Amino acid sequence: MSESTTLKNTFPKSERLHSKKLIQELFDKGSSFYLYPFKVIYLKSEDAEQIQMLASVSKRKFKSAVTRNTLKRRIKEAYRLNKTSLFEHNSQIGNLLIAYIYTGKEVSDYQFIEKKLKKSIDRLIKELVSK
Repeated sequence: MSESTTLKNTFPKSERLHSKKLIQELFDKGSSFYLYPFKVIYLKSEDAEQIQMLASVSKRKFKSAVTRNTLKRRIKEAYRLNKTSLFEHNSQIGNLLIAYIYTGKEVSDYQFIEKKLKKSIDRLIKELVSK
């Protein structure tokens, strides 16, 4: 990871999980934990180039695409601003695939999503470093 990526706090396409093969591998072999309103699925992968993230919101719970996209945007933004702690532990963690599945029943505001996402990142680091 280059120094400029850390300083910019960007979320480039290379950090987005969009490969169908890797997504299938993540859901088949990945470990998970639940931290309301997220189910977090993660997997150490040699195929991944770096840490890659996927945000998902259920179409069954949120019929409106506008609502789903709003929630996904909030999750991605919270991740973008708080991913530095993950990248600081990159040497211990290695290449990682992460899926954040929003399981809440109502639309949460950004502050709540960010607070819970920070907690999930901390828990993820603890689980991966302890292994």
